[in-house]
Amino acid sequence: MINRQEILESLRNSLHHVLIFVAISATAVCQQSVTAGGDGDISADVVVYGSTPAGYCAAVAAAREGVDVVLLEPTDHIGGLNTGGLSHSDSNQCDRNTLMGLFDEWHRRIEKDYASRGISLHYKVSEKNHAVWTYEPHVATRVTEQMLDEAGVRVFTEKYLHSAHKDGARITRIVTSDGSFHANVFVDATYEGDLMAASGVSWTIGREGRDECGESYAGKQFPKSKMRINGFDDQGNPLPLVTTTDAGPAEDGDKNVMVYSFRLCLTEDPENRVPFPKPANYDPARFEIMRRFAKSGGRLGFDLYPMPGNKFDGNNSIGGQFSLGLVGGGNAWCEANEAERKEIWEAHKQYTLELYYFLTTDSAVPEAVRQRYAMLGLCKDEFAAYGHFSPALYVREGRRMRGMYVLSQKDILDEPEKDDPIIVSSFPIDSHDCQRVASKDGYVINEGTIFPVRMKDTKQGYPYHVPYRSILPKPAECTNLLVPVSLSCTHVGISSIRVEPTWMILGQSAGVAAALTAKAEPRLPVQELSYPQLRERLLAQGQVLDLP
Repeated sequence: MINRQEILESLRNSLHHVLIFVAISATAVCQQSVTAGGDGDISADVVVYGSTPAGYCAAVAAAREGVDVVLLEPTDHIGGLNTGGLSHSDSNQCDRNTLMGLFDEWHRRIEKDYASRGISLHYKVSEKNHAVWTYEPHVATRVTEQMLDEAGVRVFTEKYLHSAHKDGARITRIVTSDGSFHANVFVDATYEGDLMAASGVSWTIGREGRDECGESYAGKQFPKSKMRINGFDDQGNPLPLVTTTDAGPAEDGDKNVMVYSFRLCLTEDPENRVPFPKPANYDPARFEIMRRFAKSGGRLGFDLYPMPGNKFDGNNSIGGQFSLGLVGGGNAWCEANEAERKEIWEAHKQYTLELYYFLTTDSAVPEAVRQRYAMLGLCKDEFAAYGHFSPALYVREGRRMRGMYVLSQKDILDEPEKDDPIIVSSFPIDSHDCQRVASKDGYVINEGTIFPVRMKDTKQGYPYHVPYRSILPKPAECTNLLVPVSLSCTHVGISSIRVEPTWMILGQSAGVAAALTAKAEPRLPVQELSYPQLRERLLAQGQVLDLP
């Protein structure tokens, strides 16, 4: 016989369990919503600020070491230049046998992505030669997001840094435009060095004088020929796109950085081609200096690298007198606030659109050149959320930390071996223009270019160690921050370090170091991490640390 009291008791117990389940589920949902982008405090073992190639590699590397990782990005774009239009890997100018670890894995995954769709690339990642490796931005994005997701990295976008809070020499939390983030260890992977600067760590920007570190490539550099054109208007004022009439003493440094530009993803395919937007408020007078240069027989334009999908990667021409780089336009970028950076970004986009319009419409440009560039357009299947224009400005050079070891020209050319290496770097010393000078003597000259300083009879630069000390602040300034992009080096040093392959491996090294120190008990300053322990884990993650 059924006992009514037992049935009622059973129903009460079931209802109690349902209510508990609902309460737990509601709590989980609430916690998830805070983590996903709310206003509360979020904690992790390691926080990486900046989702540049170094940033996402740091996050993946740290997560693979078994720690909880948060990756913060101030914009809505993940991957920096690697997913933002830079589709020609400069690793062809490096010793690819030393570019392993996450860099090699990332490229193998890109190769596999194409192969899975029946597309054969013109290169093999397993062959460490000097072939040009190219890939489409949307493929690079897909691979990057897969690696972050598989590693369990929590990714937050549109988290613009407002401040960093410290207890003594330790960062305790950073406050962004949307929420605060706590961690045991932080990694500044921004191109600009924003977290480093906000944390009170010493830094510099621009170029050193030749005597400061004994660098022959420091100070002013004039390898380009003089343009025999008048750089002044009828009233004696410098023409637009001239930055100065006085470059300054040849041996002195300054606050100029090499040009910023966009890497354009372009196509001639009519099925995928989107016309360039006509620039608003186009003023032909802005390009009078280029008009004079073209009439004098000078060549105009920018570099085009063929890539899969019948596309091209458009890049500023380091050897060109006028190209995609807005000379002088990036000097204020690093110290600008969020609103000011948006203005500078828009100024570079406006210049890019105006340059393209000038190249395709101005009668001073040879007809063959006009027709060549008129065939190009933006890609319908790239950057749809951004009007098919690249979302990432190419910040070739930002702040540079003044940390435990300042890497300079001698470390690249004369004393390459170090006791605490975290990468073998081998991209040539290579700087784009820093100034455009109009002289009263009747010429215009671009200043600041360092044409690639390579090994004799080869396309690659000199191999050298970047020491762990170069990504470490001085202990008195901060003990739980690693800086793999705006690292401690000179302008000449960054002119070699400044490419994505190098930054990816530096980011991986920083991520491993961050994980090891975050797990350490008792609490360990990043400066006191055992290098043999770090080296063991870097090798375990596939890196190469011995000079070839």
